[in-house]
Order: sequence, then structure tokens, then C-alpha cells
Amino acid sequence: MIIAGAGIIGVSIALELRERGSRVLVLDRGEPGQEASSAAAGMLAPSDPETPAGLRSLAVASAQLYPAYVERLESLSQTQVDFRRRGTIALLEGSFLDGQELPLEYRQLAPAEIQNLEPALQAGERQAFFVQDDSVDPALLMQAALLAASTAGIEVRGHSNVQAIRARSSSNDVEIVTNAGRFAAPAVVDCRGAWAGPPVKPRKGQLLYLQPQRGGLLEHVINAFDVYMVPRSSGKILVGATVEDVGFDKTVEAATIDRLHRAAAALVPELGSATVAAAWAGLRPGSPDDLPILGPVEARGCFIATGHFRNGILLAPVTAKIMANLALGQPAGWDISAFSPARFAASHVNSLRNSD
Repeated sequence: MIIAGAGIIGVSIALELRERGSRVLVLDRGEPGQEASSAAAGMLAPSDPETPAGLRSLAVASAQLYPAYVERLESLSQTQVDFRRRGTIALLEGSFLDGQELPLEYRQLAPAEIQNLEPALQAGERQAFFVQDDSVDPALLMQAALLAASTAGIEVRGHSNVQAIRARSSSNDVEIVTNAGRFAAPAVVDCRGAWAGPPVKPRKGQLLYLQPQRGGLLEHVINAFDVYMVPRSSGKILVGATVEDVGFDKTVEAATIDRLHRAAAALVPELGSATVAAAWAGLRPGSPDDLPILGPVEARGCFIATGHFRNGILLAPVTAKIMANLALGQPAGWDISAFSPARFAASHVNSLRNSD
């Protein structure tokens, strides 16, 4: 089997296939794990009101798989991924709540409860809700996945830009053409994210890490929707993130980083004096309806798994199982009809439609 794309989705699929006995090669255009996976905050929030309704059941299923998924990655890699199960405090303004029915998982907090849970947080006029969501450090998760792949005997090749994927008419194999040569396999899964081609397009996200002057400033994820803060066990706090339609531009803009910093400090004043430890941008793969694209394409033996947008980290475990099932000729295991590539047939979903 060949996986095109070494982000968290691609490497997770490779690990699932390898566990089932398949030989797997993963090809990536650059340094593995450096694109969409780096643009993520690591909030595992299947009940987020902004999650499309058609995605929520799959998101919940993936969240339920996460503890076992993390356990396996940490065991294979012998590293920790900072999987935290403290929960999230969602801060919502009245305008957001007008006509909006919140998921049942959201429990409204009284001011005294907010003070008890997060003394440094100043919610102001916003209504606060608690939800038992988890979080993970995407950078550590990606490192663990790559180490796990190496331990499992999966070859991951960087700087191997996939130029075409096509079914061979002369055999049952699929051919992959790259700048580093040609490869063949019984099945190929395209996980190239924002580089998968139309209708997928990059959605830029800028983020930063703040280093507060004291440790333990926050225990819970704080999601105010215009800004969110994700504490790490290291003491740093991730602040994000923008959603920008600017093509493949990954420029980090000082004004944007300053705006995010100020928005975080408006809710947690102590963050105003926190040092900006790092700032960066990544490219998420977006689809026209903000739903993933999962399943077979027209060419025999060719599959695609992309378009995860802001939920790639969350959806990695369930996507891995679904795509491994399909690549091995088995039922998907979940209802993925809403995510079929066929819904974008007129857009000619990437080069996987080529056949020699």
C-alpha cells in the first residue's frame, strides 16, 4: 500500500494498515508532518457548535477512539503526546446564542463555578459553559506518529512530490509518479491535504505560543470562538487561530499575532505580560461544504482522505480505520455517504482520476 501525504491523517492510516499486516510506503512532498498538522491547536471537540451537523456523529466516534489511539502511539514511540482530559470552558456572547441550540454536553456555569475552575479567567458579559472535551499537542502527536511508523517498519519518504496517481490498464496495480521516481501498489490513499487538488483548497491558520510568568495559569481549554487558548503541560498556552483564504501563503503577520495576543489577554489579563514564545502558520485542507472527502474515486484501487479542515487531529483515529477498511476491500465501518468524493464529481477531484 502507498499513502500520499505524511500528515497525521496519512501516517495514522499507514499505522492502521501496518497493524493489519500490510506493507506500507508513505510519500510526502516536503518534511513529513509539517503542514496541516502544524496548523492545529489540538482541541478534540466533537460537540463544538461550529462543527457541521453532518460531521458530528463521526467526530464523536473518533473522540471515543482517542484514548486507545494515544495509548498505541505512545507505546510504539515511547514518547508522550500531552493528551489532557481536563475539559473546555466555552465562552459565548448573546449574539451567538440567539437562535442557537447548544449541544446537550454543554453545561452552563455560574460565576462562582467559573472562578473556582479558572481563577485567572475574566468572562465578562459572556455566558460560560463546561464541556468534557479533551486536548492533545499536535506537534508531539505528529512526532509520536512518525516514530511509531518507524518502529512498525513503515517507510516514510520526504521530498517525494506526488505528480500523478493512476490505475494501470495492464495490471491491477496503481502507479504513483513522483519527482523521485515511480512506484506501484495494489492501492493508494491520497492524503495530500491542501495539495490534493480541486475542490480542496488551503485555509491558512496563524497561531502563537505564550509563556506566562507563572505556571499553571490555565487548566482548561478556553474557547471564546473569536479566540481560543489551549494550555499545555509544559506551562505554555497556545492561542489561535485565524481562518484565511489566501492560497498557499504561510506568512506570519505581526499584526495578526498581536491581535490574537490581545484577545487572549482580554479574557486572561495575566497573558498580557506573557512572552510570545513562538508564532507560525499552517495550511488546513478545506472543502466547499467544510466536510471531509473520504472514499474511493473513479480510478481502480485509488482512494482519497482529505478536506478535514479544522478537525484533522480529532478525526485521525476514525479516518485511519475507515480508509484501511476500504483499501483492504472491506466495508467502511461507518456511514461515510455524506463525505463521498462523488459529491464533487464535476470538480474532477484531483489527479486520482487519471488512468493510463
